[in-house]
Amino acid sequence: MWRMPTLLLALAVISTGLYAGFMLIFLTGIMPGLARLSDEQFVPAMRRINETVPRGVFLVVFVAIIAFPAAAVAVPVDGRTVSERWLIVAGLVCAVLNHLVTVAGNIPLNNALAASENATPPVPDSQVRAAFETRWNRLHQIRTLLTLAAFALLVCAGLP
Repeated sequence: MWRMPTLLLALAVISTGLYAGFMLIFLTGIMPGLARLSDEQFVPAMRRINETVPRGVFLVVFVAIIAFPAAAVAVPVDGRTVSERWLIVAGLVCAVLNHLVTVAGNIPLNNALAASENATPPVPDSQVRAAFETRWNRLHQIRTLLTLAAFALLVCAGLP
């Protein structure tokens, strides 16, 4: 039978792995595909993606990558080594840093992209894209690396 600390660590690994996979697919597949679009195609496509991503399952996983590692650290465990505990803490720190990059960097860029749709006077899509794409991609690379690191650290914490 699984004990609570084991279950919490397993849920931390699963949720962080799902999130890291989403970030990696966005980095390696979605954004390179969107990069091939014209400005007039890229800007509305990215707006629609930004409208659909932060919902339901995504938000649950977004919260879970902080909640489960935090709970795994908070629940006392007999037999967990100091190294395992520090690996979980390090994974949690990477997940928190990911969220800070998202909240302080990517979300404001997403909001500016959305606001540009109804700007008066209208802003050309080429200017909107220039103000958005490079910065957003740079920040996304950072948060992808942080989330992949969080996943690897949590996996290592769970290894026998």
